[in-house]
Amino acid sequence: MDLVLDLDGVGKDFSAGPFFARRRTAAVTEVSLRVHAGRTVGLVGESGSGKSTLGRMAVGLLTPDRGRVTVHGQPLSSLTPKKMRPFRRTMQMVFQDSSNSLNPRMTLEDLLVEPFRAQDLHTRAERRHRAAALADEVGLARSGLARLPHEFSGGQRQRISIARALALEPDLLVADEPVSALDVSVQAQILNLFKDIQQARGFAMLFVSHDMAVVEFISDQVAVMRAGSLVEFGSRDEIFDSPREPYTRTLLDAAPSL
Repeated sequence: MDLVLDLDGVGKDFSAGPFFARRRTAAVTEVSLRVHAGRTVGLVGESGSGKSTLGRMAVGLLTPDRGRVTVHGQPLSSLTPKKMRPFRRTMQMVFQDSSNSLNPRMTLEDLLVEPFRAQDLHTRAERRHRAAALADEVGLARSGLARLPHEFSGGQRQRISIARALALEPDLLVADEPVSALDVSVQAQILNLFKDIQQARGFAMLFVSHDMAVVEFISDQVAVMRAGSLVEFGSRDEIFDSPREPYTRTLLDAAPSL
């Protein structure tokens, strides 16, 4: 399998406290992780464990203070802003809150066409055709292409976010708590959508979640984070059937089944 994402000793610090007594706090501490094409690594941990920060570094939205992020063999730190722009087609992100990540003044069609405009791809007619095809792929009716985000349900808005992330055919998708704000029945639909589209397209996925049941369902491999550090990594069966770390066992004991 092709290696898509390689995190090598990645670390990130943030400043905290009042201006006159600010201190640096490590949000992520020297994490190494790999994600291969067609595979999903579930990144799980408590709130504040650093998993979302790690996900943002994986797609270049945050710059690590230590270590190196490599996508398809290309270190992100070596890319100038000019070179990063076209390279962003390789990696995309789905955020937790679709209400805030979608422009409320743009129709569904505009939202799905925007990635092509940003990268100056295709003719106007071809962009509209591709937008309609993306809506089909994620289970949204073409009759809704003229509707605004607030006219869709929460699950439908997350489908829009997924379609927009897939527009440029990325090799890496980072999903940051994409189902945590949805009802359980809708969660299952969105998780199945992720699995079906990944099987069809073959992209690598880093799936960030605090929900062990969701991670068990979606993942091929599981990485467990605690206080900014990676404390356990293994196949889904290894983590859920015979975890080595007491912290992982604590997460499993507290998790309901999906």
